Amino acid sequence: MTGLDRDAIASMIPHQGAMCLWDTVVAWDAASVTLRSAGHRAPDHPLRSDGQLRALHLCEYGAQAMAVHGGLRARQAGGRVRPGMLVALRGVQLHVARIDDLAGDLDCVAEVLVESDDSQQYAFRIRCDGVLLAEGRAAVMLGT
Repeated sequence: MTGLDRDAIASMIPHQGAMCLWDTVVAWDAASVTLRSAGHRAPDHPLRSDGQLRALHLCEYGAQAMAVHGGLRARQAGGRVRPGMLVALRGVQLHVARIDDLAGDLDCVAEVLVESDDSQQYAFRIRCDGVLLAEGRAAVMLGT
C-alpha cells in the first residue's frame, strides 16, 4: 500500500498538527516503511530552536516512522494501533549538524529488526537527495 497522506499518518501516531512530522507513506510491507517529508523547511517547525532545526531531531522522525509502520501493520491485521513508548536509541549517527537548510525532502526507511508481543526494535535511515543524514536503532515498549 502506498500514497497514504498526512491525515492517515496522523491517525496512527500520538503527535498531531505540526508535530506529525511525515507527509506521506511512499511504500511499506510487513518488514519496512518508507516515508517522505518536506516540513523540515517550515520556519514554524515545532522542534526549531534559535532559528535552526538540528539533526538530533531526526531521531524523532525515525521514532514516528516506527509508529506509522506499527499502525499500518495493526490495521492490515484488523487490529487497533497500540501505543508505544520509546525506551532506547542505539548506534545513532548524525552525518549533518542541521536539517532546516536542506532544499530537498527527507526520506526515511524504517525496518523491523526484532519484535515480541510487548516490544519492537527498528533500524532507521534518513536521507535527503540520496545523502545519508542520520541512522540508528530504536526500541519501543508497546502498551495494551
